[in-house]
Amino acid sequence: MVVGVIFQLASENIQVNIDGTNVLFRTNSTNGAWATIDNLKLDYAGVCREHPDLKDSKDWREQAIKRFKDKIRNMNTENEITDYIITDLSKFGYKPLFKQRQGFRPTKL
Repeated sequence: MVVGVIFQLASENIQVNIDGTNVLFRTNSTNGAWATIDNLKLDYAGVCREHPDLKDSKDWREQAIKRFKDKIRNMNTENEITDYIITDLSKFGYKPLFKQRQGFRPTKL
């Protein structure tokens, strides 16, 4: 089951697509190109806030991506992954707007 969630951060919309353990991201400024967590620009301060032990690490970005992927792999369903992503991104100011499952009409969050 494919689940999509649309977030808003300032004037930008961010779309997250969850298909099994594959999580893809895109913004309205990327012209429709989907990206995995590997291709996203991560904020050092945000990573340090979430994982304080990575503050002095030289490979903080790689470690943060690995931890995200491991956490997603350990979840059982797309709904569980969706709830985690909504909760996690909401902490950083992303406002969840809509959720869509398998091409059905989006529901407002």
